[in-house]
Amino acid sequence: MPVLELTTIGRKSGQPRSVMLTSPHREGDAVVIVASKGGEDSHPAWFLNLRENPTVVVSMKNDLDRKMVARVASPGERQRLWPIVTGSYANYANYQEKTEREIPLVVLEPADKAKPPG
Repeated sequence: MPVLELTTIGRKSGQPRSVMLTSPHREGDAVVIVASKGGEDSHPAWFLNLRENPTVVVSMKNDLDRKMVARVASPGERQRLWPIVTGSYANYANYQEKTEREIPLVVLEPADKAKPPG
């Protein structure tokens, strides 16, 4: 599975925070990541950070750092994307079974192409 480095701005510290994540799906320039935290009952810190400040930097192998805008997939998008993600990577389905929270899918879009919120 492709790996990326996601840099968010800490919601409390205001400092850059980087984490390595897997990216189970891409659609054109958009990259999908999963806020699974291994099926724990709380969201990962990086997810809380990007909800507070959706402008992020994404680094991928053989690619330049890219400023992107993160958004949580809408219910309709999640309904369409979840089977694609879990069909290729069953561990995400196992993580969902471990927790009562709905594991969010996050769509990262290039900042110059991102849809405005709302």
